[in-house]
Amino acid sequence: MIDLSVVIITFNEERNIERGLHSVSGIADEIVVVDSFSKDKTAELCRSLGAKVVEHPFEGHIEQKNYALAQARSPYVLSLDADEELSKELRESILAVKNNWSHDAYAMNRMTNYCGSWIRHGGWYPDRKVRLFDKRKAAWGGVNPHDKVILSEGVTELGLKGDILHYSYYNLSDHLRQIDYFTGISAQNLFKQGRRPSPIRMLFGPVVKFFRDYILKGGFLDGSAGLTISILSAKAVFIKYVKLRQLHESK
Repeated sequence: MIDLSVVIITFNEERNIERGLHSVSGIADEIVVVDSFSKDKTAELCRSLGAKVVEHPFEGHIEQKNYALAQARSPYVLSLDADEELSKELRESILAVKNNWSHDAYAMNRMTNYCGSWIRHGGWYPDRKVRLFDKRKAAWGGVNPHDKVILSEGVTELGLKGDILHYSYYNLSDHLRQIDYFTGISAQNLFKQGRRPSPIRMLFGPVVKFFRDYILKGGFLDGSAGLTISILSAKAVFIKYVKLRQLHESK
């Protein structure tokens, strides 16, 4: 049986963190929480549940998660976000892998709870993620804030049964705040790449996003929650390009 380190990055997550920590009890041989100097009880709660807490300034989602990997004692890691937990079926799958580590990385589906409703369409599910892996053969990459695990060439991967349960937004205000936060980061990254917001992208980007998520990917099957998500996702595309235009105008 391998030793497994669970790594989580946090900032003001006292509302969520206990759920995730309880879900890895009996699976994790070590829990490492990298906290960006939370002002609430996040660090205190983590320590009370047996986690090792390392404080580190936030430099970006990708950078913070790679720093967290470096703090893990075991090369075999399970990376979770602070607002996630393992389903019972996924716990059992991971326990089986601990007893027989046969691949370099393992992928799993993530299902999101939106204001009390589980979302199963609209591009939000199955939302497959690699989260269990040998850190010697993988690292976090992508473009902030949309981080993802990048596997080394020749790495073997296997899918696991069960879901990561993601508690994203408790109310509409949470979603709107996150849109403002993520669109700001996305606009900054596009600006650094020299990208410019064309009128066509600003006009048709949101329309395409709504049509794809709500119609083609079945967002309408999630009822009012699916409609709300599709509308706000389209709005986020527009806001991202508006912020990008403002960055160019302020040069």
